[in-house]
Amino acid sequence: MGKASRFGVTQLPALIWLKNYDLSSLRADMMAAVIVSIMLIPQSLAYAMLAGLPAETGLYASIFPLLAYALFGSSHTLSVGPVAVVSLLSANAVGLAHMSSGIDVLILSMTLALVSGTLMFIMGLFRLGFIANLLSRPVITGFITAAGILIALSQLKHILGIPLAGHNLPELVVELAQYSTNSHFLTVVTGVVTIVFLWLSRAPLTIFLCRFMSKSAASGLTKVAPVGAVILSILLVSTFDLDHLGVEVVGHIPAKLPSFTWPELSILLVTTLMPSALMISLIGYVESMSVAQTLASKRRQQINPNHELLGLGAANVASAFSGGFAVTGGFSRSVVNFDAGARSPMAGVFTALGVALASLYLTPYLAFLPKAVLGATIFVAVLTLIEPHEITFTWKYSKHDFAAMMVTLCTVLLVGVEAGVIAGVTATISLILWRTSRPHTAIVGPVEGGEQFRNIDRHLVKQVKQVLVLRIDESLFFGNLRYLDNRINGLLASHPAMEHLVLVASGINHIDSSALQSLLELNTRLDEKGIKMHFSDVKGPVLDRLHRINFADELTGTVYLSQHQAWQDLTQLY
Repeated sequence: MGKASRFGVTQLPALIWLKNYDLSSLRADMMAAVIVSIMLIPQSLAYAMLAGLPAETGLYASIFPLLAYALFGSSHTLSVGPVAVVSLLSANAVGLAHMSSGIDVLILSMTLALVSGTLMFIMGLFRLGFIANLLSRPVITGFITAAGILIALSQLKHILGIPLAGHNLPELVVELAQYSTNSHFLTVVTGVVTIVFLWLSRAPLTIFLCRFMSKSAASGLTKVAPVGAVILSILLVSTFDLDHLGVEVVGHIPAKLPSFTWPELSILLVTTLMPSALMISLIGYVESMSVAQTLASKRRQQINPNHELLGLGAANVASAFSGGFAVTGGFSRSVVNFDAGARSPMAGVFTALGVALASLYLTPYLAFLPKAVLGATIFVAVLTLIEPHEITFTWKYSKHDFAAMMVTLCTVLLVGVEAGVIAGVTATISLILWRTSRPHTAIVGPVEGGEQFRNIDRHLVKQVKQVLVLRIDESLFFGNLRYLDNRINGLLASHPAMEHLVLVASGINHIDSSALQSLLELNTRLDEKGIKMHFSDVKGPVLDRLHRINFADELTGTVYLSQHQAWQDLTQLY
């Protein structure tokens, strides 16, 4: 790839970490890969089922994408592959496209992964990762919480053995009420027992194992508990012919490696999938970056956002061309990879090799795996996505952010996942515009015996009736001019003795042309009333722009370096 600094990409990360790769790193990566592979195999099958695809596509999405990410990604421990939220997004997008076009869902899933990967790759080349900042933490929390609820409810069709096809909460509730009496007894037993086993294998088993081993080892061991459920259920089905008694199983899985295929690339189809691909790109990137940065900070490593976009983009393109679906970095697998001692992306390469071997030699046994076990695996896994403490924290700290979170959560539940993200982003931007259109201002004065200026409503400060000092805590733009104008008009009415108005600009980072014109008009109006307007604490970049139009010459007052200087200069007159 060479150098391309204009795109923020100087060298392939793989060329950097391979230079210092040694035997001890090799051993650590191989050990981590064994553990992650054991965990990834049942997860990949489960998430393929969640995406509405044949089980083998989950395996295929866990081979070449890992190799592609190892080449371009910057995280040493991020484990890329199928994840619950992205699988749900893919299922919804593909389902709608299939209804309108009639194209096979696998072809649609591959195309969606290709478009999503291409978008991420382009974003990485042109350093557009900041776009993901439109998804604030409250929006992401609301989305993931609601998506976790929908995913958990959608898996009841496998756990209960009933048909469920709804994409939102009302549809799923109606279908559950309609079909719940038709549940299959053995399937219910299989699903419920698996859920109980998986739940007990988390905190209770970890606490028990901590008596005999370290906490990290116990935690890593319990995270591969789904493999125990898979093996035991396969043995029970094959021994007692439970599939003949109505327990639905995965069925035949081809014992082969993925073959390279070409997704459907018609302009109409790509245009149809583009909104969903963009959403998958943004959410997948945000989810991966949060995991990668958290783990990197523990080892004092650095994550390059542009390389992460390139790595995830390459992983999705590789998935598309190898018969898979959209992928991203997984939280639980990455934590296990980290705890198991992975030192480089080579652990992902070895994990891909482990999944490839499973695709060749384990598929005859995986055919007996009950879908109820996979459904229970997803059900328990996504419950960790629901974070009540995050919701209560946001409620206590910011009602505005909580409103954006609730708009996202409720829209996802009641309408659908894509509508929820759009609603959440819209709510966030609307709240930002609302807040910035009503800038906080405060009349300030000097604290007795010091040079600090504080709000007169919060502190005991000096005041001179002829000098009014107003601090503005927001950048000025066309959207908040009227509010600020009304605020100053109110101060003029309530302070008839005012002769000097000082605007403290320490909180102003930018003044647009509309706001500048408004300030000049305010300066003229005040002059007509015999009041001089001054500025203080103007930031350098803002002052540079004001100098371009000789603002200081137009001003009836003075631009002071500090508010203390302004106060001393103006109050000595009274």
